[in-house]
Amino acid sequence: MKRLVSLLFHRVVLVGLFLIIQIAILVVMLLNFNNLFLPFYGVCFALSLFAVFWITGRSGEPAYKIAWIVPILIFPIFGGLFYLLFGGNKLSRRTRRKMEGLDRKMEEVLGPDFKADSLACVGEDAVHQARYLEHMAHCPVYSGTATEYYPVGELCFARMVEELKKAEHYIFVEYFIIEEGIMWDTILDILKEKVQEGLDVRVIYDDIGSMFTLPRDYARELEKRTGIRCCVFNPFVPVLSLRLNNRDHRKFLIIDGKVAFTGGINLADEYINEKVRFGHWKDSAIQVRGEAAWSMAVMFLTLWDYTREETTDFDAFRPREVPRVEGGGFVQPYTDNPLDEEAVGQAVYLNLINKARRYVYLTTPYLIVDDATNTALCIAAKSGVDVRIMTPHIPDKKVVFELTRAHYKPLLAAGVKIYEYTPGFVHAKNFAVDDMYGTVGTINLDYRSLFLHFENGVWLCGTPTVLDIKADFLSTLEQCHRVTLAECEALPWWRKALRAVLRIFAPLM
Repeated sequence: MKRLVSLLFHRVVLVGLFLIIQIAILVVMLLNFNNLFLPFYGVCFALSLFAVFWITGRSGEPAYKIAWIVPILIFPIFGGLFYLLFGGNKLSRRTRRKMEGLDRKMEEVLGPDFKADSLACVGEDAVHQARYLEHMAHCPVYSGTATEYYPVGELCFARMVEELKKAEHYIFVEYFIIEEGIMWDTILDILKEKVQEGLDVRVIYDDIGSMFTLPRDYARELEKRTGIRCCVFNPFVPVLSLRLNNRDHRKFLIIDGKVAFTGGINLADEYINEKVRFGHWKDSAIQVRGEAAWSMAVMFLTLWDYTREETTDFDAFRPREVPRVEGGGFVQPYTDNPLDEEAVGQAVYLNLINKARRYVYLTTPYLIVDDATNTALCIAAKSGVDVRIMTPHIPDKKVVFELTRAHYKPLLAAGVKIYEYTPGFVHAKNFAVDDMYGTVGTINLDYRSLFLHFENGVWLCGTPTVLDIKADFLSTLEQCHRVTLAECEALPWWRKALRAVLRIFAPLM
């Protein structure tokens, strides 16, 4: 009984109920106004018509436009109003100023490190990609950096603990999900010790990502109890707002600006297979050691200042000496900000696909591809490039899994090879291309990651790590089921119809 009461009064239930009430009131008001005032219906219809013309005239992803136009035409009374509330990516003047300040700070601090032209020894393709990330994401490319790839969360966790114990100046932690358990409790014990030693320890977590895993006032209590500075990104407010979509999906563990970790792994036990939910959890991560780790510290600090509304002296955190690592190729950590109208994550993926000559091996938990990415994958496969995609076989979200499978058929018809990881759930987000290029990060192949979330990744050029990603992919194929076009065509008609509908509304999910 006590557990039931606790569940009923959980803030997720209360917030969800409050939002449902707001939507119901809005719909009832609109319907009643329609019955009472014919002119109001005309205004709503005109508003919906205006919304359709506005959507078609804007730049952006075509599938996203269709996903909004269909419900607006079906529900002209309040479809346009709902688009004005939730559609697009509107910013208040205050938010826009903050975001512009974030970009300026990144460029101011990291601009002196820009050296994309140094990749001329590799080729023009590499120069163009590095230059794009420098100009549009303000993220430099580095040559004096080593990387280490981890094919499962357990290996990464062990290395995290080793490096955390060596910290001398500061530790920055930023994750979408933090959950109390073996993984977080182990890390937290070290963070507490380091605070006692006088280190600057800071933690950021996303409010929705950790809504089911941490108490409501966890950040405040953690800071009060331990001295670890902690803040929550975009606190969930039970008011209908587009801001609910913009989440911090980034994952950073940064130590002294010299060592950093990122990838698909969150700080929760399922990511290291200490808790089993969807079979074996297949994830990945990467360690960056050297000059590039400093740029990741800057990425953290800019979002920290944005969230806490502080002004940090970045030079106070710049490492005085960072040993160069030779022979590590080129490493370029990058971030993607959904509020600047530049889809950096999508651009990186498209560049990797379009520049491939021999193969593209990619791993993703969700294959909800936008039109541009779908076209690029199909053209690459039709051109003779060996395009292989690995997805989960055991879903974490059944509707999203059905939507992933809804995108199989056109890719398979074009010659793309798709494999499902039969032991469980794949959460890794990796690319390996032609033994030369790759990326490891947080960006899923879905609309939320590509267009709505704050994300990050590490672009790799000529590093030994690219071969490690490739080797992991090929060895994991032995545990996968290869999906065939015949399987998709043999589905019952209602399943095909369901997938067709899901594909239309994919950008809104």
